[in-house]
Amino acid sequence: MLAILTGVAARSGAAQIDYRNLDDERPVVTEDAYPIERYAFEVLAPYRFERERGGNRIHRVVPEVGYSPFDNTQIGLEVPLAALDESAGSDTRWGLAGIGVYAFYNLNTEGRVLPGFAVRAEAGLPVGSLAGDATRFAVKAIATRTFGRTRLHLNALRGFGSEDDIGLMDFTPRWRYTLAADRTFLRQSTLLVAELLTERAIRGAEVEVNAALGLRYQWRPTLVLDAGVVRRLRNVSGPDYGLTLGLSHAFAWRALMPSRPR
Repeated sequence: MLAILTGVAARSGAAQIDYRNLDDERPVVTEDAYPIERYAFEVLAPYRFERERGGNRIHRVVPEVGYSPFDNTQIGLEVPLAALDESAGSDTRWGLAGIGVYAFYNLNTEGRVLPGFAVRAEAGLPVGSLAGDATRFAVKAIATRTFGRTRLHLNALRGFGSEDDIGLMDFTPRWRYTLAADRTFLRQSTLLVAELLTERAIRGAEVEVNAALGLRYQWRPTLVLDAGVVRRLRNVSGPDYGLTLGLSHAFAWRALMPSRPR
């Protein structure tokens, strides 16, 4: 994989595997238990739209860069930009909606009995006009199990910190559980994923239950396209509908890779 990232074997299509790496909220909320390759960078440019119950419309662009400095490890930075169109017809509010940082560690690869397990720690910092006043933290446990071309994923997240004013930062709810299944198609270059999500944003809020479908497609050896749709399953909370579109690019810098002995 690193050979492709550095251009050594860019013409080879055999290692086109990025399409199967489920990233957080791309194209669904669930992620799998595996980070990017060691010494690799990944740049993500996802767009998310949600029409909320009540008519509010939220647009988010969340540029993200991830890096793997060690085996089984990934760290990253997210800079969410958001725009809010309120149903009352007031002017659109837009701006920076916080800064997110995270660390991801894969505990083991799956074997004959055990699934692959990983943990992720993240923080949402209240930076920007749409970020609110709350600093939020979260810890997520992740499990992935493979059955041929099909994989099952379970994510369990618990959030911590002030819940007084979280603004439009939505990556650290009070708790969240997701269950997803994905399957590869078309010569293993396309991934279809279905998800069921339940979460509570803050103490006392209604429990949200959503269903989502997503698609990831390996467009180039280092470029992956994704798209998804989401719909609430309860009348009391959740988006009327939501859409996601994204592009990710994986690469590496030779200067950051260890020199090979001659």
